[in-house]
Amino acid sequence: MNWRTILCGALLGFSLTCALAPEVLAQTAMQESISAPQQSNGGAWYFAVSGDSRNCGDVVMPGIAANVIQSGAIFYWHLGDFRAIYEFDEDIQHQPEHLAKPLDIIDYEEIAWDDFIRNQITAFGEFPVFLGIGNHETISPKTREQYIIQFADWLDAPKLREQRLRDDPFSHKLTTYYHWIQGGVDFINLDNSTPDQFDAAQMKWFEGTLRAAESNPQIRTVVVGMHEALPESISENHSMNQSAAGIESGRRVYSDLLKAQNEAHKRIYVLASHSHYYMDGIFNTDYWRANGGVLPGWIVGTAGAVRYALPKDHSGAHAAETNVYGFLLAAVQPSGEIQFTFKRLQESDVPAAVVSRYKPEFVHWCFAENSIAR
Repeated sequence: MNWRTILCGALLGFSLTCALAPEVLAQTAMQESISAPQQSNGGAWYFAVSGDSRNCGDVVMPGIAANVIQSGAIFYWHLGDFRAIYEFDEDIQHQPEHLAKPLDIIDYEEIAWDDFIRNQITAFGEFPVFLGIGNHETISPKTREQYIIQFADWLDAPKLREQRLRDDPFSHKLTTYYHWIQGGVDFINLDNSTPDQFDAAQMKWFEGTLRAAESNPQIRTVVVGMHEALPESISENHSMNQSAAGIESGRRVYSDLLKAQNEAHKRIYVLASHSHYYMDGIFNTDYWRANGGVLPGWIVGTAGAVRYALPKDHSGAHAAETNVYGFLLAAVQPSGEIQFTFKRLQESDVPAAVVSRYKPEFVHWCFAENSIAR
């Protein structure tokens, strides 16, 4: 029996017909090496990214997983907020076993991250997944330290461990920020899940990593992903602008990236989620036009969380949509240029077995009613 058969039995059957538990399958899959980028006939290769899969993620993410795998992407990058934590996720409440016997909040908090692994990440099977930390991963009783323990298999995946030890042979401590180099692109995952970030340790690491990329002629492109958008974006009322440390360190990261673009001639792209909508052109604001320039930036908080209203003034955005689910599909060209396309998920994309488990009425609620954007 091959991997896909085993995983389909575990994920879609929602039974114990598979000899291995789904979370074991997911963790084992992440231990496999990530293959070199497979180029299309046009020379491009692809990756996918989105974030914020609380509330309805157990319904939405299996559909995203299926579409990402079919898209030709070679990995999926989740930018954080896996489960709500401060209150029940509606999808967990609508699981048959919890309809029959509702959870109390303590039991919910105990199972929430396991539920994310079992019902969202396992949907990707052996397909590589990178995880970023969001602010909901640090809501009490959860902590950054607990996150590192729970998701150590992903944070210490072979590709990340190999890169970490290549950078520093004595770096055996796992952190929530990391990077890896693939196909001439340096992917940098940052942690701004709490108001004190980016702290001094993370800034030192980031700036050292960026300097190494600037001096490496084999790296043409730097893609930086994080949960909250850097300061002074169109989404500034729901971003790193909410703390003094966030403003100071976030502006510094942005200025560092501008320098890498303008002086080291690297292509720079900045990705975030946190706001539950899709937006392209998030740094096209008066502040950045007057303070160094506009970097290409996206928000893609569209993986199942309750949808938010767009900012009242989003006229600077190249594109913006709410009340949608989906992911960004990135096409990396041989030159290092990347084209990003938003791939919208339809209700019909939810796998039949997921619909059967949660019932059509709740699946439709997730697509029609999981919103405060009205």
